Amino acid sequence: MELSDGLLLQVNNGEQWCNRWKHPNDDSDRSTSPSVLRCVASTWKEGLLNRKRPFVGRCCHSCTPQSWEKLFNPSIPSLGLRNVIYINETHTRQRGWLARRLSYVLFVMERDIHKDMFARNVVDNVLNSSGVESAIVKVATDLDAAASQPGQEHKAVSKVKQKARAFLQEMVANISPAFIRLTGWVLLRLFNGFFWSIQIHKGQLEMVKKAATEQNVPMVFLPVHKSHIDYLLITLILFCHNIKAPHIAAGNNLSIPILSTLIRKLGGFFIRRKMEETDDGKKDILYRSLLHTYTEELLRQQQFLEVYLEGTRSRSGKPSPARAGMLSIVVDTLCTGSIPDVLVVPVGISYDRIIEGNYNSEQLGKPKKNESLWGIACGVFRMLRKNYGCVRVDFNQPFSLKEYLDSQTSRHIPPPVSLEHNLMPTIISAQPDARLFDGQEEEQLNRELHDDIFRRQLINNLAKHVLFTANKSSAIMSTHIIACLLLYRHRQGVVLSKLVEDFFNMKEEILSRDFDLGFSGNSEDVVMRALHLLGNCVNVTSSANRNGEFTVAPSQTVPALFELNFYSNGLFHVFISDAIIACSILSLQRELVVESESDQQPGGPNSLPLSQERLIRKAAGLSHFLINEVAVAPPCQTIYQVFHDAVTRLIQYGVLYVAEEDQEELSPSPTEEPWPKKFQEPLSWRSDEEDEDSDFGEEQRDRYLKVSLSAEHQEFFVFLQRLLSPVLEAYSGAAIFVHSLSQPMAESDYTQRLFRYLLTRTERGVAAYGESATHYLVKNTVRTFKELGVLKVRRENRVTNLELSSTFLPQANRNKLLQYILGFTLL
Repeated sequence: MELSDGLLLQVNNGEQWCNRWKHPNDDSDRSTSPSVLRCVASTWKEGLLNRKRPFVGRCCHSCTPQSWEKLFNPSIPSLGLRNVIYINETHTRQRGWLARRLSYVLFVMERDIHKDMFARNVVDNVLNSSGVESAIVKVATDLDAAASQPGQEHKAVSKVKQKARAFLQEMVANISPAFIRLTGWVLLRLFNGFFWSIQIHKGQLEMVKKAATEQNVPMVFLPVHKSHIDYLLITLILFCHNIKAPHIAAGNNLSIPILSTLIRKLGGFFIRRKMEETDDGKKDILYRSLLHTYTEELLRQQQFLEVYLEGTRSRSGKPSPARAGMLSIVVDTLCTGSIPDVLVVPVGISYDRIIEGNYNSEQLGKPKKNESLWGIACGVFRMLRKNYGCVRVDFNQPFSLKEYLDSQTSRHIPPPVSLEHNLMPTIISAQPDARLFDGQEEEQLNRELHDDIFRRQLINNLAKHVLFTANKSSAIMSTHIIACLLLYRHRQGVVLSKLVEDFFNMKEEILSRDFDLGFSGNSEDVVMRALHLLGNCVNVTSSANRNGEFTVAPSQTVPALFELNFYSNGLFHVFISDAIIACSILSLQRELVVESESDQQPGGPNSLPLSQERLIRKAAGLSHFLINEVAVAPPCQTIYQVFHDAVTRLIQYGVLYVAEEDQEELSPSPTEEPWPKKFQEPLSWRSDEEDEDSDFGEEQRDRYLKVSLSAEHQEFFVFLQRLLSPVLEAYSGAAIFVHSLSQPMAESDYTQRLFRYLLTRTERGVAAYGESATHYLVKNTVRTFKELGVLKVRRENRVTNLELSSTFLPQANRNKLLQYILGFTLL
C-alpha cells in the first residue's frame, strides 16, 4: 500500500494506538454516528448505538440444556477482555522496581504446572492393552501366512511388537513442564514484538478453568485452524491461566528433526495425515489400534486433548469440511465406558493478519511446500520484522459429550441423503423446485438406521455442530470488514471518509447479529490500521477533489484479490443466510418474469410479488448446492427456520415488505401442501421432531413479498448478492468447462485444467470477480459436481478418473445445470 507522509503519521500514531489496543473495552466513537446501516431501516437500529458487546460462546441449549446451565453465571459476560501478552507486576505476587523489571520471568515461574499433571507409563500401558495385543497377533499371523513359514508365530509376534513400539515412539508426546515455562516466556516476549494484542474473554476462561478444576473428567479442545500459530496460542493461553496443557494431535508433516522434539515437549503427538491404507492397499490395523488405544489411555488418565477437526489450515478464510477421525475415537472411548464423560470445548480463533501472510502460492495452483526447520527459521525471522495486528481467541462454554450423545440418541436422525438425490430433480426437471421437498422417499428416510450408519451420522453431526459453533464464536476483525467492503461494496474505490462511515455501520450491523468484534477504538484509527495491515492489497491515493481526501481501492492484481478474499471470508458466515435469500430472490424474479411474459402480464421483476414459501424452498436448494462452501445452520436447527429468520430480518430492515394488497388475489391453491411438510428432514437438517405445541403452524399461510426500490435498500440488496457472486461465478465456469470433458480424465489433471481455465478467464478480464479462480474454489466445484452426479468417479490402479455421468451426457442437461447456477448470479 502506497501512503503519503501525512497518512503514515496517522497510521503510526504509536502511543495512542498502544493504549487503544492494549485496553479493548474503550470504544470512543460508538455514540457519535448519526446512523447505523444507511442501507436498511435506520429507525429499527437506533437502539443499537452504545450497546454492549455480545457474549459469544454459549453451548447449544437444544442439544445440551444441562451444560448450558452449568459453569455459567450472569456476572461472567461482564468480566470483559484481557490482553494475554500484556504482563506487569500486578500479574505477579511481587511488587517493587525489580518486580516491574522481571515481571515476565516472575509471571512464568509462578504458573502452576508440574510433572504429576501429565500421563505416565503411556507406552507400556498401550502395548499391554488387549486391543493392541490382538492387533499385533493378527498382523503377525498375516505376515506368517504370507511368508509361508508355519511355526514361527512367536518370532513374528515379537517382530511386530517391536514395530508397534517404534510407531509409538514416533507418535507419543513427552511433555516437559520446564520447557513449557521456557516456551511461555519466549512466546510472551516474541508475541509482544509482532502482535498488538492477543485478546481473550476472561469470562470464557473462567468457565474453562472451573470445568478443569471442579469436574474430574478429560477435556477436548476443538479449535478452528487458521495458522501454525494456533497450536502455540492455545497452549500459551491455558498456561497463563494455570490450566493443564493439552496433548495436541499434530500431522506427521511436522515430525522433522529438532522441531519434533520441541513439539513433543509442548504436548504434541504425531498422527498420519492419511491412515486408511498401507503400501499394499490394505488397512493398517496395527497403526489404527495404536492410535485408538493411545488416545483412550490419555483420556483415561484425564489428560486434555487438542484436535483440529479441519485436519489442515484453512486456505480460504472459511472453515474447511470437518474430518471426524480423531473425534470418533473420543466418542468410542466414551461409549465403551472407559471414561465417565468428556467435556468438549469449541475454540474460535481470529487474526487481523495470519503470520503466513497469505496462501496465494497454493491458491495459484502451486504445490504446498513441505515443512522444514530452515523454512520455519526463515518464517520466524520474517515475523520479527513485521506486525500482524491483533489476535482474538474465544473459548466456548464446555459441554458434556455424554449429554450430547444421550440427547441425539433419543431423537430421530435420518440417514444421509446425497446431494444428487436432493437437487437433481430441481436442476433438470421442467418445473424447478417441484420435487425438492416432496415425500417420495419418506419410507426410506424414516427407516431405522443400522448401528454403524447411525454412529457415523451422529459423529459427523457432532463435528459439524462443533465447527459451526467455533466459527460462529470467532470474532470479526477490522481487516475482515475492510476487505469485504472494498471487494463487494466499493470495488471501484471510495473516499476514505465514506469508507470509515461504512466501516462503522458494518461493525454495528455485525454486533446487532450477536457476533463479536476483535477490535475497538475510534473507527478512523481502526480503518487506518487495517489498511496498513492489508499492505499492497489496497491502493491509497490522494484524491483530486477540493477536500483533498484520500481514495482507497482494492488492488486488481490476482494475488491481491485472492488475499482480500481470504480476509473477507472471515465474515462470510455473518451474512450468508441473507445473501442466499438475496440471490434466491434474483432467481425467483427471473422465473416470474418468464412466467408473466408467457401470461402477458405487465410489470418488471421488482413489481412482481414473491411467494415466501417458494423463496425459502429456492434458498434451501441453493444452500445445499453450496454445502461445500459454508454451513448455514448447525445440524440441530432447521434450514426453514434459518431462512425464515433471514426473510423476517430483511423485512425489518425494509429491504423486503409484505405485499398485503396482493394477499387475497394471490393466495395459494387449496390443493397445495402447507410448506413445512415440503421440507424433508435431511434437507432441513432436522434431527428431532418439532414439539406438538410448536407455533410453526401459524406460518403455514403463505405471504407475498416485494423488494424495496429505495436506493439505500437496493445498495444493501446488491451487496448481499455480490458476497456470493465469486462463488457462483466459479461454479458457473466449472459448469461451462464440463462441456470439454469428452473422455475419462484423471481427477488431478481435470482439476488442474479447470483451474487454468478459470484463471485464464480472470487474467483476460472475462470473469467479473478475479477471486473466483482460487484453487480452493476449484476443488470445491469438482467435489460438488461429483456429489451432484455430474461427474462419475472410476478408480483404476489406485488412480481416480472422472467422466461425465450418463445423466449429463446430453448437452441439454448440462445447459440446465449452467442455467440453474446463472439464475442466482448477479450479472
